[in-house]
Amino acid sequence: MTITEFQVTGMSCGHCEVAIRGEVEQVEGVQSVEVSAQTGRLVVTGSQPIDDAAILAAVDEAGYEAAPLR
Repeated sequence: MTITEFQVTGMSCGHCEVAIRGEVEQVEGVQSVEVSAQTGRLVVTGSQPIDDAAILAAVDEAGYEAAPLR
């Protein structure tokens, strides 16, 4: 299992969280998604390492910007 965290900019409400969760859950290998507008964090859990670029593209598709936290 792998866990990757991202900082997301532009989120302000529950609708933002739902939009991001909906896009990220579609990325292959994603098992769970936790997203918080309050903290600006996105936590993605997968059964194997997931390409950061795929997560960033999904967040972008939802209309937001993200950066990996290491």
